[in-house]
Amino acid sequence: MKTLGRLLLLVVVLGLAFGLVFYEQPLWVQQQGIHLSLLLHRVQSNYVMTPEGRVHYYEAESHVPGGGIPLVLVHGLADRDESWAPMLERLKRAGFHVYAPDLLGYGRSPKPGSSDYSISTQEQFVVDFIQSLGLQKPDVGGWSMGGWITLKLALDHPDIVDRVVVYDSAGLHHQVAGGSHIFHPTDGPSLQRLANLMEPHAGKIPPFIRRDALRKMAEGQWVVDRGMTSMQTGKDFLDDRIGGLTEPLLIVWGSDDELLPLALGQKMHTLYPQSELDIVEGCGHLAPKTCPDRVASATADFLKANPVPAGGFHTLTRMH
Repeated sequence: MKTLGRLLLLVVVLGLAFGLVFYEQPLWVQQQGIHLSLLLHRVQSNYVMTPEGRVHYYEAESHVPGGGIPLVLVHGLADRDESWAPMLERLKRAGFHVYAPDLLGYGRSPKPGSSDYSISTQEQFVVDFIQSLGLQKPDVGGWSMGGWITLKLALDHPDIVDRVVVYDSAGLHHQVAGGSHIFHPTDGPSLQRLANLMEPHAGKIPPFIRRDALRKMAEGQWVVDRGMTSMQTGKDFLDDRIGGLTEPLLIVWGSDDELLPLALGQKMHTLYPQSELDIVEGCGHLAPKTCPDRVASATADFLKANPVPAGGFHTLTRMH
């Protein structure tokens, strides 16, 4: 009985300790949970040396002969490679060899104080990442700002990219609702406004998570601000260039995206009519994270198709 009592006491103490850590640092606990899930799915946490320094990336290798179709995924503004976790697991099962790096200034990658963190700088970073790994014409996918980087990469370096997928992508001239300062939240209400634009169905952020999120965002805010300053110059907008794309392009868009509305995806499809447009019904800007089954399936279908689909339009309905 004494042993049982001690075990129960230990469980209570550990539970209280976990609860305290979760209350104080919920985002860190969530990140560790994602990392553990990836490890359990045999997704590796790796580093590679590039001209910019030691870059962190996740690598998910399929068990098919040859390791699968190479695919590089590029995350968005103020994000990191863990956000691709739901897609990594599914694309691995679908026969892909996926590489998801932390962009320059984000996650566990270098954060040089001299960088402008512009789209062009991040584009070169992705080029260096691909070349440092010795990848030969991988498919490349980008989400939000990552889509912008990916499209510019395909336009500037068509020799190193095969097919392209973008998810709720930036890159066309557009005034974000609330203005650019929406990406610099300083209090609870401004953080909630940003969250509502990112995922309109997410609901209210609990106070303890809001507190931790503001603290975490403040640490890397200077990188986000520099990136936004460069983007606002308009020098890297692709409205006049995207029609010159030579690679097959899939555009995936959440129907309820309020940060970058569906009209932008439709405009992108119009500017490059050979592209495929897949609309993910009922999802917002975070479709690859909140609706990964449909998004990963559409990605795999497009990247594996032979011949390459061109000019199509599909609505990916809700799964019941």
